[in-house]
Amino acid sequence: MRKLTLVLILLLGSSISTYFTVNSSPSSILKELSFENHFIELVNSNSGNSIIRIPDREVLSYGIKGYIKLKEEGKITTGKPLTVIDFSLPSSEKRMWIIDMENGLILHHGLVSHGRNSGELLAQKFSNVSSSFMSSLGFYLTGETYQGKHGYSLRLDGLEKGFNDKARERAIVIHGADYAQENFVRQTGRLGRSLGCPALPNEFADEVIDLIKEKSLLFIYGKDKEYLHKSAFLNA
Repeated sequence: MRKLTLVLILLLGSSISTYFTVNSSPSSILKELSFENHFIELVNSNSGNSIIRIPDREVLSYGIKGYIKLKEEGKITTGKPLTVIDFSLPSSEKRMWIIDMENGLILHHGLVSHGRNSGELLAQKFSNVSSSFMSSLGFYLTGETYQGKHGYSLRLDGLEKGFNDKARERAIVIHGADYAQENFVRQTGRLGRSLGCPALPNEFADEVIDLIKEKSLLFIYGKDKEYLHKSAFLNA
């Protein structure tokens, strides 16, 4: 099994867990802005690293806010990473990051497909409706794995009513796909599209699924005014 890309983003020797711990008291939430800014600045300090592109600051900030909220509520399994997908980027670019929130490593940076009716190169339309064949935005908890028609797959539970809470009944899952490969981009200028699932290159799918399964946080971002204005997570 190939090793996932490991890129150190905490160069100053401080552990993120210093800023946010499993046993945080309610008063420690006052420190969350400090944690968020500290983490983002450390990521930005590596922006000149040619090995990997870092997430957009605003997108990463949204993901961290959701992570802190669910961590404080005890809904995220200890030690699980934060996964960020930025659907404002074209599918020809690597737009998925898995971030170790305990020690500050980017564990994976790779390609991910969007739904066929969300757009071609760019995902521009989103839906929570069955058979829409569109992607859904927002925060998810990862669930259990299973063997399906796409092989090893990971169920997702959407946490945002009206935006992604129908994910399980829509069978929106993470799985590998031939159309999510780099050679597909070279041939067509974009990735192929799914029926709404965030599909991954086959060669990385199993390892990514094992890394994020069972109650880790996934955040899917897109430039959608309704979601950005109405998300309870982003506008708390």
